[in-house]
Amino acid sequence: MKRFEHIIQRARDHQGGQLRLEEMMPTVRSTRALAQTQDNRWLAQMTRCVFQAGFVWRVVDHKWDGFEEVFFGFPPDKIVMLSPDQIDRFAQNPRIIRNRQKVLGVQANAQFILDITQEHGSVGKFISRWPTHDLIGLFAAMKKRGSRLGGMTGQRVLRNMGKDTFIITGDVVRCLQRSGLDIGNNPSSKRELGLIQNTFNVWHEESGLPYSHISRICALSL
Repeated sequence: MKRFEHIIQRARDHQGGQLRLEEMMPTVRSTRALAQTQDNRWLAQMTRCVFQAGFVWRVVDHKWDGFEEVFFGFPPDKIVMLSPDQIDRFAQNPRIIRNRQKVLGVQANAQFILDITQEHGSVGKFISRWPTHDLIGLFAAMKKRGSRLGGMTGQRVLRNMGKDTFIITGDVVRCLQRSGLDIGNNPSSKRELGLIQNTFNVWHEESGLPYSHISRICALSL
């Protein structure tokens, strides 16, 4: 496996130097800030990423104010109380993306958030306390307990909310493969995901950089 310093140098060369590279790094929020984030903001971000998955992101972004108003700010305790008739009306509302299955997913994720809050105090506390050396475990928990939060969707929720996390994009996979990791183009097995986590752990120890930055640098190194 290549040392991460070689990947950083390749990214600097491709992106125009260290300062330019630093400007492209994602924001990582503190454990305290994550823990204090209200549950409705987690549900909003889950909804945004779920609706963007397999769709044109800018259309969802353009309609986002409508989403916030239609779902009245995404309070989980109110969303879980929506009746089937209300779900049907929401799914036909032109102010959002009209996809009934994804609207149902909003309600399912509201219940997921309420369950986590019951167990851990809030989703923010649950996610902020999850160790970065086992992000694969957090991805699996979100996929199992949430709705449509598997794959890069759940990973993007975490990244967008400021959790220090890698995202297994195609570019990141190619960077890992070039570094000698024995994984396929769409890694999903327990073995492959374990190799990815272990590699990021090693690079984190080597560089001292956040996992989010290591992930972005990998993608920018190609």
